[in-house]
Amino acid sequence: MSTEELARLRTELGAGSGALPESFGSLAPPDAARLADALRRERARQADGLNEAAEEALKLVPALARGAVRKVLFR
Repeated sequence: MSTEELARLRTELGAGSGALPESFGSLAPPDAARLADALRRERARQADGLNEAAEEALKLVPALARGAVRKVLFR
């Protein structure tokens, strides 16, 4: 696997410059790229879901206070 694919996997896994599991070294470059892309898409999907849930929760706050609550929660 090339250093580019390893760097992408480290980034997506939040490993920084740390070591990846040994088994990742046996991944073919296309598989490593596919895994990195899948991790990135899943992280984006989770972030979208959290944002949607937060907006839904804000609907429970009285309308006059929503702006202030949004500022406190989402600086």
